[in-house]
Amino acid sequence: MRETDVKQRAFAMPLTNPAYPPGPYRFVDREYLIITYRTDPAKLRAVVPEPLEVDEREALVKYEFIRMPDSNGFGDYTESGQVIPVCFRGRKGGYTHCMFLNDEGPIAGGRELWGFPKKLAQPTLRTEIDTLIGTLDYGPLRVATGTMGYKHREADLTKVKAALSEPNFLLKIIPHVDGSPRICELVQYRLEDIALKGAWTGPAALALTPHALAPVAELPVLEIISSVHIRADLTLGLGTVVHDYLRQPARGSIRAGERALVF
Repeated sequence: MRETDVKQRAFAMPLTNPAYPPGPYRFVDREYLIITYRTDPAKLRAVVPEPLEVDEREALVKYEFIRMPDSNGFGDYTESGQVIPVCFRGRKGGYTHCMFLNDEGPIAGGRELWGFPKKLAQPTLRTEIDTLIGTLDYGPLRVATGTMGYKHREADLTKVKAALSEPNFLLKIIPHVDGSPRICELVQYRLEDIALKGAWTGPAALALTPHALAPVAELPVLEIISSVHIRADLTLGLGTVVHDYLRQPARGSIRAGERALVF
């Protein structure tokens, strides 16, 4: 294979059979169970990277179980993880702290394209008689269980769609061949072309169990604030870099005595 062929074909690894196709990535009948809870503000502050800011007076976390039965290029899979409400330069949004799912393509694509913090595990989201149930198993161990009364009340669709439309932030890290960071960026993305099919709320509960490699319980549940069950079609938009942690200091920041050494 010639070098020009490599450049033309290079999209993702492996070169001749990428783990995922190019977008756009459209999701049909995507289903969410989102349980918002209050946690320890000191623990929250310890995991959210600057320049993102958290409201320590609220100290909220959104625990999400997401069922995706029809996803362009990714197929049929389920996902679970924690999203932390943050503020970036005056804009409210969500910082994705951790994600666990059961499909290789979106694990590879999510990490390589956007910087989603995805790991392999076994989440589920299903309805059992009168209860919506979300679970997360890491290996043989159950590390998260969320429950909500099924469609007890309709939620405010305007507010739900506005929340889905807020910017989302990710910390994208790609190592160099020597193990040092080659890319370390704060990435922003949005959900696009949202067709909201319904949203409901009801009583909810969430239990998190400590695990060394799936440490969702490190942000403990102190109080359940709200819950929402959502069905929607949407497109996962590609990201933009809003902060580069490896950017070199501006030339103007060099001390006067050192300027003669710069060519």
